[in-house]
Amino acid sequence: GEINWDCPCLGGMAHGPCGPEFREAFSCFVFSEDEPKGINCVEKFKHMQDCFRAHPEVYADEIMNDDDDEGEEALPVTETAGLSSTPEGTAVGEADPAGIPAPEKPRRTKLDKPSTTTSS
Repeated sequence: GEINWDCPCLGGMAHGPCGPEFREAFSCFVFSEDEPKGINCVEKFKHMQDCFRAHPEVYADEIMNDDDDEGEEALPVTETAGLSSTPEGTAVGEADPAGIPAPEKPRRTKLDKPSTTTSS
């Protein structure tokens, strides 16, 4: 139920000059119940990214990844979040606004047909 801010999987992002901004944005995303997940957290992630830009000596890698997304601010939120539609009309996310990968779409498997046997 709680986020372990010392988890190595967070890469130390929860600490440092932008730690508070990261923790606020990440917590918002983790506990978000809005659809698409985290849509209510976009402003918090923008604030976090602004902090990253203010500290390039610490967050150079994050800034470089963020620069790839420049110019997308004028796009609708679904495209900014890296969403695309499948033929079924379901949104499949590649990444949320913070660059954290969204869960992959469940893969469908072909169901085995029941075998038909005849009695002798």
